Amino acid sequence: MIERYSRHEMRSVWTEQRKLEIWLEIETLACEAMAGLGAIPAGDAAEIRAKGAFDIESVREIERRTNHDVIAFLEDVAARVGPAARWIHQGLTSSDLLDTTLAVQMVESCDLLERDIIALREAVATRAVEHKFTPMIGRSHGIHAEPITFGLKLALMYDEFSRALERLSQTRERIRVGKISGAVGTHAHLDPRVENEVCEKLGLKPASLSTQILQRDRHAEFITTLALIASSIDRWATEFRHLQRTEVLEVEEYFSAGQKGSSAMPHKRNPITGERLSGLARVIRGNAMAALENVALWHERDISHSSAERIILPDTCTLLDYMLTTLTRLVANLLVYPENMKRNMEITGGLYASQSALLMLTERGMDRKDAYEAVQRAAMKTWKDGGGLAANLASEPTVAKHLSADDIEHACAPERHFRFVEEKFRSVGIVG
Repeated sequence: MIERYSRHEMRSVWTEQRKLEIWLEIETLACEAMAGLGAIPAGDAAEIRAKGAFDIESVREIERRTNHDVIAFLEDVAARVGPAARWIHQGLTSSDLLDTTLAVQMVESCDLLERDIIALREAVATRAVEHKFTPMIGRSHGIHAEPITFGLKLALMYDEFSRALERLSQTRERIRVGKISGAVGTHAHLDPRVENEVCEKLGLKPASLSTQILQRDRHAEFITTLALIASSIDRWATEFRHLQRTEVLEVEEYFSAGQKGSSAMPHKRNPITGERLSGLARVIRGNAMAALENVALWHERDISHSSAERIILPDTCTLLDYMLTTLTRLVANLLVYPENMKRNMEITGGLYASQSALLMLTERGMDRKDAYEAVQRAAMKTWKDGGGLAANLASEPTVAKHLSADDIEHACAPERHFRFVEEKFRSVGIVG
């Protein structure tokens, strides 16, 4: 339900209807601001506010003739307003509408995405607390390293998306900028006070300086911020996919009754949601490249950015909204198998304790090089012949000289790896 509702809201931000609504509000606010300065009759501004309206189909019909979207919109509005419409678009240029509207839409999108990230972090925190002390093996290079807990893994995820929130907030401030400054940004035909008032009433800041457009480094930052968030989603989707592999099977995406995994193999339960998220992250990263290409425009403006932005801005916002709500559902319903985590920890015969043994030997006075080589001999014997690391350590004469059987047992105990779990949870702000 959350996903459908959220996606519907995000789509609404980027509809043609919403765009033209903002255009009309910008034009009306500009007229009201000009009237306040005595530049146009107050009665005409009031009439524009009262009668200003548009019809999408009518605008489209006019655009087929004019091949210009803003002129088509202005013609349609003017036909409804009457003589007072002569003041609409007075001193403005098309990009005053286009870029200020994009700023409003990007801010609205940020608000929805922020809500999505907060919901995701709440779901992650719940599962992290649930599995705070569920032991599992940590892996580096895909190879068993030392024990962690599944809760710590999720706490790391929670912390990563706190940075996503921070970046989104910072980016919102840099894209929360409008411009009502005319053909090349000089305010030649429009008092800057009009720009100030329009932007303030739209919840934006006026650009300190603009050309015919707002500079596209702002939009590139917005899209690349969303691409970075998408890459974090990809990172965790990939993590869960790895943990679902049959020979690992420590977690698994929820598989509903009646769901099918393969058209050919009835036994399959595939991580399709994670795979979908990884694929969509690639699309958003591709969109970020287009946004970066849009930064280098000719002089005071060319139009090469416009066609790309009509695709990449709504698509990226809508995709990321979907991805965040989908990952939230994946985490909330994730199947966790502690018994498999325990089994996988044990399959190497306690090799994860090699560093603990090494450090205990050096603490007892053994040269580090000698200690490393002694523990490695025991570890390689465990890899080759089995028998368990503890037993193979005990059979190493140089180890036995420094460590008792109780010492080796203590060194091989997994609990030492969980001493600071509570502290780490507090450090990332998870309570419970």
